[in-house]
Amino acid sequence: MRRSVRLGMQVGALLVVAALLGLLVKETLAQGTGTHLISDVKAGKKPAAPEFDLPVIWPRGETWPASLQSALADERVALRELRGYPVVINFWASWCDPCKAEAPRLVASAEAHAGEVVFLGLDVQDFKSDARRFLERYQTNYVSVRDGGDSTYTAYGLTGLPETYYLNREGRVVAHSLGEISEEELAAGVAAALAGRPE
Repeated sequence: MRRSVRLGMQVGALLVVAALLGLLVKETLAQGTGTHLISDVKAGKKPAAPEFDLPVIWPRGETWPASLQSALADERVALRELRGYPVVINFWASWCDPCKAEAPRLVASAEAHAGEVVFLGLDVQDFKSDARRFLERYQTNYVSVRDGGDSTYTAYGLTGLPETYYLNREGRVVAHSLGEISEEELAAGVAAALAGRPE
């Protein structure tokens, strides 16, 4: 009886170790993907943006092209639904001070490029209620989605907040802004997305 209990405990311990090892390998591979994405963008390779399908927390799509309004019907946004338009993805959180500083610039740029460029906020590491208060405070005029985990954060190789990615019409990353964006940097990123090539 004691031998079977000991054997059961050993098998259980091995299963736990194997599961932890599997999680470690998965996390390491995901981090490597994000790191490669950033280095490829810096090298001008225009890598494909990692796909995601996330719940909408802010459905204000008035600056989005009319043809994309139907994408909000299921209260989720998948990146593939935005193909055919240049996209600006801004990673942010309500507690992030640089995110607060750049928010009016993003709103103004979304308004200036309404119907032409899709601006998408991607809230991470945040409480949903705090995120919605932030969006209301800055009168955000574009859709925002939320990643309740860290899969998207990791896939894009984020090292902090805010970060902004600029995608061309084919869904390839043509520029990347690390940290708070200036008006000039945002304008250059949007121009690169519209042209489909890095500046």
